[in-house]
Amino acid sequence: MNGVVHFEVPTDNLLRAQKFYAEVFGWKTTELPELGTVMLETTDSEHGRPKRPGAINGSMTLRRELSRQPVIVIAVSSIDETIAAVEQAGGTVLQPKVALGERAHYARVVDSEGNVIGLWE
Repeated sequence: MNGVVHFEVPTDNLLRAQKFYAEVFGWKTTELPELGTVMLETTDSEHGRPKRPGAINGSMTLRRELSRQPVIVIAVSSIDETIAAVEQAGGTVLQPKVALGERAHYARVVDSEGNVIGLWE
């Protein structure tokens, strides 16, 4: 079973959104300006990984065409195989597979209902 491992929140104003999520939910925010993102720590973490089983952290970026609504990110063993399964089931590829560093890959697909889903390998 592939689990949800991350979420992404698009924003129009990163500073305003940081303040909102910190004040309302008590989340810790960490700016990563070189990546144009703000990490959201929703639970106690060690080296960016949640200590509590089942908990996930996320990130915020400025809203753009590929990021109009929040996106859940699912860990998969093979993005290529998952993309094939998505297309077979009536979904489409929104953002092809890209390398994130030397050991991770990311893609975005659209499910049969028009929802954007991130894939992490």
